[in-house]
Amino acid sequence: MDNFDMFSRIIKGISAEFGENCEVVLHDLTKSYEHTIVAIENGHVTGRKVGDSGTNMGLEILRGTSTGLDQYNYVNRTLDNKIIKSTSIYLKDEKGDVTGSICINFDMTGLLSSQKELNTLINLQAENAMREHFSGNIDDVLDYLIEQSLDLIGKPISEMTKKDKMKAIEFLDKKGIFLIMKSMDKVADRFQISKFSIYNYLDEIRSSENESEGKPRKKNK
Repeated sequence: MDNFDMFSRIIKGISAEFGENCEVVLHDLTKSYEHTIVAIENGHVTGRKVGDSGTNMGLEILRGTSTGLDQYNYVNRTLDNKIIKSTSIYLKDEKGDVTGSICINFDMTGLLSSQKELNTLINLQAENAMREHFSGNIDDVLDYLIEQSLDLIGKPISEMTKKDKMKAIEFLDKKGIFLIMKSMDKVADRFQISKFSIYNYLDEIRSSENESEGKPRKKNK
C-alpha cells in the first residue's frame, strides 16, 4: 500500500485523540479479502487484529454494488452487543479506484446510559443507520451474509422454489460474496444446490441485469 507509514501515523493520532474506545482500522483492499487489515489501533473494540478480514461493506464496494463514497456516523452492533458509531473513508488511486479505507469505530455503549450525553455527544439520524458485520474471520462474514439472504426469503430452504433461491443468490451477488473463492462451496452447501446451479443462476441474473442496462450478455466462466 502506498503511503502506508503516513496512514499508520494518522490512525495512531485519531485513536490517541479519542481514547481506548475508539478503534481505527486501515484496510488494504488490493490484498486478499481474507486479510485486508494492515494496521489497527484499539482492536479490542471489535475484537480484530492485523491480518483479519474486511467487513461485508467492503465486499459491496469491491463488487460495485455500493459506490466508494465516504460513509459518516452510521450505527453498528458487534457480536458482543456493543453499540458502535462508525465512519468509513475510502482511499483511491489516480484512476479513482478504491484501494483501501480508514474506518473509525467508536464504542458508545457507555454513553448510552445517559440520555443527556446521547443527545449532546452523538448526532445520529435514522436514515444514516446501516448494518455492518465486524469479524476478523471471513467465514463469519460469509455466514452473516448467507443468513441475511435466508431472512430475505423468509421460508425454510426445503420449501424454496427456484425463484426463491435465485432471489437469494442475486442478493448475495450484489453483496459481493462471490468475490471470495470459498463462498461458492458455502452457499451451495447451505442452499442444498450444486455449484453448477449457482453458476447458472448467476448467468441468468447478470444477463437480465445487462439486458436492462443495454449491455452485451456476459457469461460466467
